Amino acid sequence: MRKILTKRIQQLTKSPLLKMDSKVKAMQRAGIEVINFGRGEPDFQTPLPIKQAGKDAIETGFSHYTATAGIPELREALVEKFRKENHITYDQSEIIIGSGTRPLLYIAFQVLCEKGDEAIVPLPTWGTYVEQVKLSGAAPVFIRLVPPFKLTAKEVERKITSKTKVLLLNSPSNPTGAIIEKEELQKIAQLAIKHGIWIIADEMYEKLLFKGKYISIASLNKKIQQHVITMNGFSKTYAMTGWRIGYAAGPKEVISSMVDLQGHLTANASSISQKAALGFTKSEKEVVQMVAEFAKRRTFLAKELVKIPQLDVTIPEGSFYFFIGIKRLLGKNQSTMDWCERLLEKKHVALIPGEAFLSPGHVRLSFAAPIEKLRLAVERIKEFINES
Repeated sequence: MRKILTKRIQQLTKSPLLKMDSKVKAMQRAGIEVINFGRGEPDFQTPLPIKQAGKDAIETGFSHYTATAGIPELREALVEKFRKENHITYDQSEIIIGSGTRPLLYIAFQVLCEKGDEAIVPLPTWGTYVEQVKLSGAAPVFIRLVPPFKLTAKEVERKITSKTKVLLLNSPSNPTGAIIEKEELQKIAQLAIKHGIWIIADEMYEKLLFKGKYISIASLNKKIQQHVITMNGFSKTYAMTGWRIGYAAGPKEVISSMVDLQGHLTANASSISQKAALGFTKSEKEVVQMVAEFAKRRTFLAKELVKIPQLDVTIPEGSFYFFIGIKRLLGKNQSTMDWCERLLEKKHVALIPGEAFLSPGHVRLSFAAPIEKLRLAVERIKEFINES
């Protein structure tokens, strides 16, 4: 029989996250009420200034192609954002707007990596990073972190070879909520400069921080800025997951190549969504309120989860996830996926198994839900553990 699928597609790993989401939706269609802590999106409404800017764009007929790199006014607003909040100087030619951060990550890996290259990826990690590295032709090289899941420069240095092209940083992390300390960022920056390595820094959760002040690695000095592609977006901070707007900033040489490739893929991000995103400059009050509510939920869960002796709980420093060790609960030859499926079937609580983040023996719990639901879910998890 004629071969239909390419090797690069056949080597993709199916996402356990999507598998769980499919099961949840099937149960919901059957009329079963599920407490779903699997989705990685805020449970808040998009701020009013953003929604109003989107409505205005529709009413004024702003519904045609835009510049491939994004509308100038949004890129200029991001230039100012980087200057004021991250202390990094960019100009518009060093910023690209995309249809969410995910395709921009794909484009960046395609621009920077090819067969024979290596990309260092700390684990646990969002599985999409690994699949995108593989699609670029490069080989992922893993650093397996242990609680509290904080990356160090020593661990990075041990993985660097003559083939290393990219280091992926995600701080605060999905799924652990861990941040990389400034001292380690400085040492990692020195390594990148010394070895000529590119850093792709996914800073999607930068404002969802519960301690300290956020530091972008590109802000440390001018030399490291020339090695960094900073990825970010509006999905998490501004509850805009469905609007599909992300952005990347970095050296003009790389960004212009990313613009060229995007021109052959999506042409440009949604014109309406780009105009809507301009409302982010008037939405900081809503962000502060959202982070304050996440902080309350984090405190509640930290207090309740540590009462369950079979769980290994690490308190997240950022994001809206707990990444919880459950190895002591797993039977012989039982996977974390099996455990999560049984929890879903018996108690109608959905968590994401660690296999989705290349870290079996853990589960991710998103606290993007009201405390009432969190309380109910904790009680059901306790019941499930006690009955098992």
